[in-house]
Amino acid sequence: MGKQLDLLQGTLDMLILKAVSLGPLHGYGILLRIQQISKDRLEIQQGSLYPALYRLEHLGWITSEWGESENKRKAKYYRLTAAGKRRLQAETQNWNSMADVIAGILGTKPEEV
Repeated sequence: MGKQLDLLQGTLDMLILKAVSLGPLHGYGILLRIQQISKDRLEIQQGSLYPALYRLEHLGWITSEWGESENKRKAKYYRLTAAGKRRLQAETQNWNSMADVIAGILGTKPEEV
């Protein structure tokens, strides 16, 4: 069970890093960006997002600054740091490698074993 939680947390981190790599966003904007680029197939809950943003900022993978949102409200905007860019590249490679391994396993036929 712990491994599943690690995978989910790591996946959320990767999705957040990807979203902010496309341009600075405030928290709710990150939720919308992930939903948009997933073509509405993923919806991240705010209760999961904000602890992840805090963790990513603490790790130095994102940074934030206060600004004004589209509706003229004060909002914290997040952007990717150089360390975050490196982490996103590494996580993307790891994810793609794991997806290839799993696809190979799922595609195995009885005569191949």
